[in-house]
Amino acid sequence: MATSSNLNPAAFAYTVVYVKDVAESVDFYAKAFGYSVRRLDESHRWGELESGHTTIAFTPIHQHETDDLTGVVHANKSKQERPPLEVCFVYPDIDAAYKRAVENGAVAVSEPEMKEWGQKVGYVRDIDGIVIRMGSHVKPAKLD
Repeated sequence: MATSSNLNPAAFAYTVVYVKDVAESVDFYAKAFGYSVRRLDESHRWGELESGHTTIAFTPIHQHETDDLTGVVHANKSKQERPPLEVCFVYPDIDAAYKRAVENGAVAVSEPEMKEWGQKVGYVRDIDGIVIRMGSHVKPAKLD
């Protein structure tokens, strides 16, 4: 029997985003946030972006494989609601990245501003209403 002491830690491989239109979302994220498309299958039911060690994947909100197995995904009912998930992207130049995102269809929520923890952060919504936090890299804390 395997114990936690002899298991390798799991790698965080994917974040799957449930969207209305996979091809449209893949194109939007590539243009708005600067990612390269790794894969968009011919059925347009699965798409992936190159994003470093973790893949950003897209799949339709409703599909029988997962709806029947794990339950139905619920979309927001209004713009006053958001899913219990926030995607965060970091950039060396957050102001330029925020501007590019908005120019490519992201809905501006809050322009980048410096936070008390040493990160400049702004918020946008994607074409499905998902909140995207865009920030600078957090500066390391000073040790006394």
